[in-house]
Amino acid sequence: MAQAQKDFKSGGNYFIPLAIVGILFFVIGFGVGISGILIPFLQKAFTLTTSQSYLVTAAIFSAFVIFGAPSGMLIKKIGYKKTMLIAFFVMALGMVLFVPSAYYQSFPFFLLALFIGGIGNTFLQAAVNPYVTIIGPKESAAMRMCLMGIMNKAAWWMGPLFLGIFLDINNAQLTDVTFPFYLVAGILAGLGIFMYFAPLPEVKAEGEDESEVEVSSSITGSKTSIMQFPHLLLGVLTLFIYVGVETLPMASMLDFAKSVFPNDDLTGYSKYVPIGLMIGYVFGVLMIPKILSQTKALIIVSILGMAASLALIFLPGNIGIYCLAAIGFANSLMWPAIWPLAIADLGKFTKTGASMLVMGIVGGAVLPLIFGVLVDSFKGANEIVSTANFQSAYWIFIPCYFFILYFAIAGHKIRK
Repeated sequence: MAQAQKDFKSGGNYFIPLAIVGILFFVIGFGVGISGILIPFLQKAFTLTTSQSYLVTAAIFSAFVIFGAPSGMLIKKIGYKKTMLIAFFVMALGMVLFVPSAYYQSFPFFLLALFIGGIGNTFLQAAVNPYVTIIGPKESAAMRMCLMGIMNKAAWWMGPLFLGIFLDINNAQLTDVTFPFYLVAGILAGLGIFMYFAPLPEVKAEGEDESEVEVSSSITGSKTSIMQFPHLLLGVLTLFIYVGVETLPMASMLDFAKSVFPNDDLTGYSKYVPIGLMIGYVFGVLMIPKILSQTKALIIVSILGMAASLALIFLPGNIGIYCLAAIGFANSLMWPAIWPLAIADLGKFTKTGASMLVMGIVGGAVLPLIFGVLVDSFKGANEIVSTANFQSAYWIFIPCYFFILYFAIAGHKIRK
């Protein structure tokens, strides 16, 4: 069994499973993209403040904290494939619940629907990310994650475009959500059925088949708890920060664009961040590991993220807004690099470590929410949020990229 697994990894025979998982990453990106356009839509429909509107993102990502650990236990019990199947049906349920939310015009009900969708997303993320990491050679893990990122961010861009067909942000009508969310729910349920028949083999990380008493030469030999892996714990915090800075540009782009170009059609601006991310993923596929190691790539993009953030803050809004695309490029290689560095050498603790990393995804809820509070606080008593208010709040990027740079240089090396 171990030899078969080794042959599977080294022989490059993982194209079909990787293609199937690529579809799953597409679905994840589509869901996040939809949430990006829902923020200004629900803000107008329910007359929400900026900070209240970011509860949309918080509702989705808070599920990662609550169901992160259970997702790891579920994978241990039923495997990666069945967990992915369950994830699709849970996500479909969340989409269906948007319809009664619109009927009763209840913002809390919308948040509940988003939270349930987030539960399904948690199960899916906990299964697909370690699967991609361990399905092939570990030195090319970041390259495979970049390929998955291309699928993910292509859908992230398409989500707002899809909803834009049915929803008019400038004339918010809650009843318009009925058909698109029924349609998405049907697609998700269909993908769940597809997963039941999909030729997706179970895989295990190196050392995962070892007995509870590890051999002395193993890195996990003296470890009895997942909490004894400092590089993993730092990786969880790094991923928490990273998902926050990745989500924030997409979640705030339309609001920021509205403050800069108040008379323009907002949906056109939703493409800039995903385009930056897509270019970065293609760059990663071409460069990692042939020219750049995943560690060096993480160092470079962390510095680039800081530089692009400073440009966003100090340049005039009509120019600085395009720096969000550069931030997207910088963010593109972070997830592919952080994930394999954080779960390296976990052996039998790999599934548990992956579930902890998934919990770190809640940063996608926390940082945008803090950002929304900062924007409102800088606005003061003014009725309208200005471009300067957004640029002042974007200072949140700087310490985040500094910490990611620390993990890239030193944090991932700490083993004791």
